Amino acid sequence: MTVQDVINQLHNLAPLSYAEDFDNVGLLVGDKTQKVSGILVTLDTLEAVVDEAIENYCNLIVSFHPIIFKGLKKITGKSYVERVVIKAIQNNIAIFSIHTALDNAIEGVNSIICDQLGLTNKQILIPQSGTIKKLQTYVPKANAEALRTALFNAGAGSLGNYDSCSFNIEGKGTYMGNDASNPTIGEKGKLHTEDETLISVTFNKHLESQVLKALFNTHPYEEVAYEVTTLDNTNQQIGMGMIGELETPMDEKDCLVYIKDKMNASVVRHSQFLDKPVKKIAVLGGSGSFAISAAKAKGADILVTADLKYHDFFSAENSILLADIGHYESEQFTKSFLVDYLSKKITSFAPALQASRVILSKTNTNPVKYL
Repeated sequence: MTVQDVINQLHNLAPLSYAEDFDNVGLLVGDKTQKVSGILVTLDTLEAVVDEAIENYCNLIVSFHPIIFKGLKKITGKSYVERVVIKAIQNNIAIFSIHTALDNAIEGVNSIICDQLGLTNKQILIPQSGTIKKLQTYVPKANAEALRTALFNAGAGSLGNYDSCSFNIEGKGTYMGNDASNPTIGEKGKLHTEDETLISVTFNKHLESQVLKALFNTHPYEEVAYEVTTLDNTNQQIGMGMIGELETPMDEKDCLVYIKDKMNASVVRHSQFLDKPVKKIAVLGGSGSFAISAAKAKGADILVTADLKYHDFFSAENSILLADIGHYESEQFTKSFLVDYLSKKITSFAPALQASRVILSKTNTNPVKYL
């Protein structure tokens, strides 16, 4: 099993194409063709984490946060980032970061928080736009069924809780090939009219290459006429934050105590109580002040997030309870989730590397300390 094999499995969970534009996800250090001896999963890649990987004979670190976020002009060891990169390279350790790709995944960071809090009826809080594409193509009527099946098998035509979705219109297609052409149907130099079906399907943007591959491999024509467009529709399966419901409403103070306990938080900073029960809870792991308005719009009673500034609490405006549980605390369970996920995948696709070689880092990388 190579580093790329592991990356492929992580990509199935959280395609990197859905990471935020400001982010730096993917393989940050190392060779993707390198054989994997062990995987260490961490929230942050610090020097102590690299030492831990060395001690456990792990040559791949899967980190939530990227150790390289901004460009490095020099690597001389003057900063902790540079020292981590140097030590990793010296010991042939690859570093992969998944960060906001997992934030935006339907089973990612915010789903983990919801599960930790026992929330039901989970939905994406801020669905992404620009992630759904539409393919239109024209195919001989006799080949339409085979092409539709191939496109569906490539992942096209899935829409929410439905799959095999397409729209089809029958009509007449015309074409005339020149002397260099080699038409599958008809003759070069002669105008040909063919009974054709216009097939329209939508697909998530990370599937574009495999959808087009299925199109070209299945379509009978020498030249395939097709269009791919990006839709403005929001994607209800991809996006930042989540919102769910408690099975039983709770008093505000009791709810904060419950959240503090379930999230292993040392402290919870919160806005003014509103003297109303909490039923609907919005969550966003990491820095989430930008989600306040969305949480209000979705009717959340409380937003659980991190890194709220002084003036952010004023944004509650007596319409929502804001709870800041800490950055590390909001994302800490991501590590165990990734260990479980990779262990199961390795058991099925790379039994030669035992699942026990996927190791949860014991290093507490939280830089914030409390008295």
